[in-house]
Amino acid sequence: MHTDTESCVRAVQAKDARFDGWFYTAVVTTGIYCRPSCPVVPPKPRNMRFYPSAAACQQAGFRACKRCRPDTTPGSPQWNHRADAVARAMRLIGDGVVDREGVTGLADRLGYSTRQIERQLLAELGAGPLALARAQRAQTARLLIETTRLPLAEVAFAAGFASVRTFNETVREVYALAPGELRARAGRSPKAPDTTSGVLSLRLPYRAPLNPDNLFGHLAATAVPGVEEWRDGAYRRTLRLPHGHGVVALAPADGHIRCRLSLTDQRDLAVAIARCRRLLDLDADPVAVDDQLRTDPLLAPLVDKAPGRRVPRTVDEAEFAVRAVLGQQVSTAAARTHAARLVTAHGDRIEDPEGGLTHLFPAPEALAALDPESLALPGSRRTTLTTLVGGLVDGSLRLGVEGDWTETRARLTALPGFGPWTVEVIAMRALGDPDAFLPTDLGIRRAAESLGLPSTPAAFTARAAAWRPWRAYAVQYLWTVDDHPINHLPS
Repeated sequence: MHTDTESCVRAVQAKDARFDGWFYTAVVTTGIYCRPSCPVVPPKPRNMRFYPSAAACQQAGFRACKRCRPDTTPGSPQWNHRADAVARAMRLIGDGVVDREGVTGLADRLGYSTRQIERQLLAELGAGPLALARAQRAQTARLLIETTRLPLAEVAFAAGFASVRTFNETVREVYALAPGELRARAGRSPKAPDTTSGVLSLRLPYRAPLNPDNLFGHLAATAVPGVEEWRDGAYRRTLRLPHGHGVVALAPADGHIRCRLSLTDQRDLAVAIARCRRLLDLDADPVAVDDQLRTDPLLAPLVDKAPGRRVPRTVDEAEFAVRAVLGQQVSTAAARTHAARLVTAHGDRIEDPEGGLTHLFPAPEALAALDPESLALPGSRRTTLTTLVGGLVDGSLRLGVEGDWTETRARLTALPGFGPWTVEVIAMRALGDPDAFLPTDLGIRRAAESLGLPSTPAAFTARAAAWRPWRAYAVQYLWTVDDHPINHLPS
């Protein structure tokens, strides 16, 4: 969008928050870059320059605005509905791959050379993978500086910097303030959170509207005991992270999601935030989704009744795939029971001082050692599960954010016991495909019958072509036709 100067100028002059994250406005007379909705008086159009990413602004020599904090906007929704190399690279950078494995590791995961990846990112985002990762480190550093009392040297390494000197230089360059000055500014604010307990309290922004009912209702209704719970108005769960583990509590609030994170290693902060945003689909563009679905007269009343529904996703793609197999042809309660047994037998125990979480969900490597005969499942389901786990362990099946949706669907379909429902529910909630569709799902079939939509899967799929590329969101609205706990925010 940043190449459409006229549209960008109109968005800035209107202070339209819908475009936050779509592009950034740099002002040549001040050397500062802002989000489109910045509350200051808009600059003259001739002084504006538009960039597709915060990293591109920083690389061009602009500093982040201290008023609107453009580095804290929701991420671009492009990376949610695209599956090309650039989108997959952005999802991997958000997951911290460049910090952990370098640009070579990023390229290896995508199956391209480093030169190809750098060229594609530069062409579309105005910055290479190192600059994009640097911008993310700067944002993480600011978060730790302003919301924790960690010594600044520890903040530097927790944010992913290789040295304190690089940390100091980057923070000064990006924010025009030294790290100590950033902390002093935050300390003067009465809203600065007290994190002496080691728990980080954050606000996760999103594009309005957001309807929390089905989002938190679905997560709470399908929660696996020991791994997930609904407590004190928040969804809580354990997280398996690159350097350790964590516990997160997420709760809807006015204009943001309240997030409380407890981590065993602060280096996992950026990854944990990225996975929580992905879980709650916070980078979606609900206006674009709902406008498209409203064009269907049968869906329009459902959208108008409760706009802004998101797709509940996952923090661990392998975990969700295992749970999808356990949930084949059984009730929600039965699926939770099967998953809880796996967790108790093979999950890693953790301590949770604040609640009733006891385990991390078992990693594929742990499940590879289980005895199939110990599973209270039909023989065919055992084969399906063990084959899935084997593919995850040997690398022949990759469900991470780097995966190609079409190729992964084909690999899943080739596994024994993987029918259309299982493949599509994994595509929707684990892979993050916004166009995944479940015409054979029982709740969707009931909704189709109630609304007068075609009853056969083939005819229903053809009818749903008008909803593309947002059929996964149409599924969320169709599920509301049936009165089920997944549609209601827990009391």
